[in-house]
Amino acid sequence: MTNRAIRIVVASVRATLAGSVLTLALGAAAQAQVVISHPSTTLSAEDVRDVFLGEKQLAGSVKLQPVDNAAEQASFLAKFLSMEPAKYSSAWAKKAFRDGVTAPPLKNTDSDVVDFVKRTPGGVGYVKSAPAGVNVVTQK
Repeated sequence: MTNRAIRIVVASVRATLAGSVLTLALGAAAQAQVVISHPSTTLSAEDVRDVFLGEKQLAGSVKLQPVDNAAEQASFLAKFLSMEPAKYSSAWAKKAFRDGVTAPPLKNTDSDVVDFVKRTPGGVGYVKSAPAGVNVVTQK
C-alpha cells in the first residue's frame, strides 16, 4: 500500500470515529435524567451525590432510601456523580465494610423506581422523565 493510500485510510477512519463520538455525545446530551424523591422528602441538587454515596442518610427526621435504576445507572453515575459503575460499586463495598451500610437496591425500570419512590417515605431515585406525584430534586 502506498503512503497516499494509507493517509486516505487513516483520514477515513478518523472521520468515522469522530462522527461516532459526536453521535454518542449528542445522544447522551439529549437524554435528560431526573432525580426524584418521595413527596414528603425535600432535598437539594447538592444533596444528590451524598445521598447516593451513603454520606447523607437523613432528611430532617426521615431516613433516606435511595434506589438505583439498572436501565439508567451508567448515565446517572456519569452525569450526577462523575463516576464509572466500577468505582461506584467499589465505594459501596468499602462503605458497607467500614460503616455497615448497604448499597441502594437496584430496580430494573423507570416504572419500578417511580413505584418505589412513591410508596417509600424517604425514597430517592432517578428516571428519564419526571412523573406526577413525586418531588423533582434536579435534572441534567
